[in-house]
Amino acid sequence: MKSWGSSVTLFSSFQWLFFIFANTVVVPISIGAAFDLPSDITEMTMRSSLVFTGIACVIQGWKGHRYPIMEGHSGLLWGVMLNLGLSAPSIGLSYAAIGGGIATGLLAAGVVTMIIAAFNLISYVQKIFTPMVMTVYLFLLTFQLIFVFFKGMLGITDAGEINIPVSFLSLAIVLLVSILKIKGPRTISNFSILIGIIVGWIFYALLFPSTGVEAATTVASFSLFPLGMPNLEFGIIAIAFFAGLLNLCNTFASIQAASELLKEEASYNQYRKSIFMTGGFTILSPLLGLVPYTPFTSSIGFLQSTQIYGRRPFLLGGALLTLIGLIPPFISFLATMPITVGNAVLFVAYLQLFGTAFNSVKGQYFTSDTIFRLAVPVLIGVSLMNVLPSAFANVPTLLQPFLTNGLIMGVLISIVLEKSVNWKRFEQLQN
Repeated sequence: MKSWGSSVTLFSSFQWLFFIFANTVVVPISIGAAFDLPSDITEMTMRSSLVFTGIACVIQGWKGHRYPIMEGHSGLLWGVMLNLGLSAPSIGLSYAAIGGGIATGLLAAGVVTMIIAAFNLISYVQKIFTPMVMTVYLFLLTFQLIFVFFKGMLGITDAGEINIPVSFLSLAIVLLVSILKIKGPRTISNFSILIGIIVGWIFYALLFPSTGVEAATTVASFSLFPLGMPNLEFGIIAIAFFAGLLNLCNTFASIQAASELLKEEASYNQYRKSIFMTGGFTILSPLLGLVPYTPFTSSIGFLQSTQIYGRRPFLLGGALLTLIGLIPPFISFLATMPITVGNAVLFVAYLQLFGTAFNSVKGQYFTSDTIFRLAVPVLIGVSLMNVLPSAFANVPTLLQPFLTNGLIMGVLISIVLEKSVNWKRFEQLQN
């Protein structure tokens, strides 16, 4: 029995390792491309990303919120940084100027975040991020991630066309993981994510031997503030600072969802410690050219898929990721994992996140009037996600990063609606 328990812990740890790795490796590569970084600097940011993501997971799970929730690169800030980097030519600023403005804004956001935790100001922030705002955030995060991973698993070519053979393999992986999750015995169902990655990786290597990912061959070159030294580009600073504070949505939503999943009430101290540590990691991130960290709300979907809620496998998975980041051959091996396979498996894992969002509105009765508090921010946010950024070319430059990010706009609209409309009055009128 003890041997079986150890085996479950071991396999669960590797499952967490692959999950965290798949959610991490693409981020520094995409940022390097958006800011036109040299290959050796991109290699440095990728290794730093693996090392510090593992460390952040262990610290948060051990001393922070103390839940098995991945601490990873914020999807919200990732989108903001990509938009700013890709818009450099149209804005008329150099990559270094934009990167430096982002660094200044994130450093300021990290300091303010730590102050919020240190001086017990969390209750004031919670008044802004109300349950309805969190519900809107969960729905929009689900749509944003599903869009990303659905497109990613199709193997879209440089010409913008679907790679049909790769797409069929991805769909087969989705079906395999879904069947194992729904129909498989518990011992198999709990490891459906890991099985999907391994089986998909093997079949991809057999079917597409010439299209595998090339292992890293460059020598990493260490550099502080690789995206640009902090400066006073106030427009860029404002965008990065605001997005950094809005990143607190992830912490509140993640801890709340995890506590409900584990059927326990999160303490005020858990929120405080987690927010303080997230602020510290936010300060560290621009020094290494990384997207700031945040508790991954999407981890809830992973937990619901695996049904393994213990902290030990999560902590071991984070420690393994740090070890891999310190040993180049391990990075080279994991870097050969096909991105389409990872996206297909994550697509299934994040379907569970929709259930988390849906459950957050249970007990809430909507009338023809009050439905606007949910429908308006969610549907406008989803609509903006499907509008090409180039459509906002004539909009003032400083507004473009906001309008091209449906998640930010949806949450902002929700906050405004919750603070400006007395929804209880409409419910009373209906009754």
